[in-house]
Amino acid sequence: MGKSSADEKILSYNDVVLRRSDLDILSGPYFLNDRIIEFYFSHLTFCHSSDDILFVPPSISFWIMNCPDSGSLKDFLAPLNLSSKKLVIFPVNDNDDVTEAEGGTHWSLLAFGRDASKFVHHDSYRGCNNRHARKLYETVARFMGTSNSASYDGYLDCPESPQQVNSYDCGLYVTAIARVICCWYRSDESKDASGLWFSVMKEQVTPSTVAEMRREILGLIKGLMSSQGSSVYINE
Repeated sequence: MGKSSADEKILSYNDVVLRRSDLDILSGPYFLNDRIIEFYFSHLTFCHSSDDILFVPPSISFWIMNCPDSGSLKDFLAPLNLSSKKLVIFPVNDNDDVTEAEGGTHWSLLAFGRDASKFVHHDSYRGCNNRHARKLYETVARFMGTSNSASYDGYLDCPESPQQVNSYDCGLYVTAIARVICCWYRSDESKDASGLWFSVMKEQVTPSTVAEMRREILGLIKGLMSSQGSSVYINE
């Protein structure tokens, strides 16, 4: 497939524009890019519309973690109203080069639950992104409206996070865990004493359900393309 064809826009969904190459990623055993994760987060936002929940796009999450100026970061974050959110989901990428767009080789997820006053890091590959998630937490925590005590540590690397069985499904684990956490939050189970989602995550995020996520997201995109009158040709 030529470069111009791969770059062809095939779907506009809210503020996300998908290209032909994104379909190829979903059609094979490939690492998810920023656009696909942002698309699925936008879909979850639409399905679970709530002023309490925020799914942070990958580009915004990356900028928060790497912004060199705390003053401009405060202004940048103001429209997100982080202190009013009960549940915030951040994708974490291991890209250390701010000059490289869509860099990195691994995704994980950092979730903030206000009821538990905790940031929980879920990494599907043996804690590979622990350093990056901690950096994001340390940057954003002061904007969440939680305790400012010097002794407060609201961060946890979850030891029970489901683990991937290959080298390329980390982004799918992010989407699967994000969906489970959101559904848990909207259910009665979120009212238990722990205020966290670990038990339902262990039950529902497995290698088989994660593999199905790839087909599910691809099918979702194809359906939206059809509704917009776009071609649904997939390079299989």
